[in-house]
Amino acid sequence: MLDLDRLRALNAIAEYGSVSAAAEILGITTSAVSQQIAKLERETSSQLLERSGRGVRLTDAGQLLVNHADRILTLVAEAEADLEAQRGRVIGHLRVAAFATALRGLLPHVLRDLAERYPQLDVQLFERDPRVALPHVQRGEFDLAMVQGWRNSPLPIPDGLEELHLLDDPAEIVLPAEHPLVGRPWLALAELAEERWIGSPPGDICHTWLVDSLRHGGVEPRVAHYASEYPTQLTLVAAGFGIALLPRLGQGAPHPGVVTLPVRPGLARHLYVVWRSEATRRPAVQAVVAALRRAVDTVEAMQAACAPLSNPGSAK
Repeated sequence: MLDLDRLRALNAIAEYGSVSAAAEILGITTSAVSQQIAKLERETSSQLLERSGRGVRLTDAGQLLVNHADRILTLVAEAEADLEAQRGRVIGHLRVAAFATALRGLLPHVLRDLAERYPQLDVQLFERDPRVALPHVQRGEFDLAMVQGWRNSPLPIPDGLEELHLLDDPAEIVLPAEHPLVGRPWLALAELAEERWIGSPPGDICHTWLVDSLRHGGVEPRVAHYASEYPTQLTLVAAGFGIALLPRLGQGAPHPGVVTLPVRPGLARHLYVVWRSEATRRPAVQAVVAALRRAVDTVEAMQAACAPLSNPGSAK
């Protein structure tokens, strides 16, 4: 009888082209993946992989097995969802992907909430870019994912996935505390044409959004420095090396040395949670969705309470 974990390992190698990439996706070591494949080859009395440059490729027997494995794993996921729905209990193991600011700003609240309510539910978090997370959810490698899309740069949700809008996260101009524009109630992007910007690296979804937003506002961006993490961008702004356009959730706690101002017309990103349609019946999936809704309420209340402290310019 074929082992499902070994089929998952072979499926991941077929998708990502190497043992190391499969190991990263599955959350295990490369040695464990290699062992799974070796056992699967003994079970099937077939060579399933062969070396190809620095990676591996499927043999004919491996490709034949992968064709069946995809269908088998889909049927198993549907059966597990049906059984879990019938039991009606929030138990088991879930893999949840989220982009960096959601992982930092929302998911700790979710984990604490779920641990108190459902001690038999184990939730494992993975930081993933939304564009990477979506196909993983489609294939069942993640049970849910937090993703984002901007009004001027929406993120298409593939067929077969359910989505729930959680919140709109407004973007704000972040200035050094001594900047001459501090004290204004709001700013238009066109007023910032001569500024130097701190932004995410090229290729990042947030870099694309920043460049598109500035150009739509009549500004050709001059990005002085690139940093993936928003806290690093805030530190660079505070040091006077440029200004930034950051979503409120990404800013975290009020940062000394910077002032945030609303931008007009407003910009906001949409935050969603997505999951496979057949998983809707799973009580554990719905428990995570409900916990995310509660976490959003908590974070929005905290942001409202901190707004006067983080934006002294708005009070003038």
